[in-house]
Amino acid sequence: MKLHIVNRAPDAGRTVEQALSAMAAEDRLLLIEDGVQGALPSLVDEFASIEGRLYALREDLEARGLMNRHDERVEVVDVEGFVTLTEQVERTLSWY
Repeated sequence: MKLHIVNRAPDAGRTVEQALSAMAAEDRLLLIEDGVQGALPSLVDEFASIEGRLYALREDLEARGLMNRHDERVEVVDVEGFVTLTEQVERTLSWY
């Protein structure tokens, strides 16, 4: 199992598309930095194929004023939760 980390918004190039195409059935995806925009209800459908395996970093949601605007299908984790996710997987892959 892998953790894919995306720092780009879904509408900013092909980064999200490439990450999703590289994911296996058990892999997870964490949105960080500008990637947390993908947690918004208007963009979260980009991640429909990985429902239940999509996470967003709390600190980045808060920094962008999106904390209480994210879709309920996105699990919000703090930095400690980020570390826990990395401990649960064999490898992490960063997509920029």
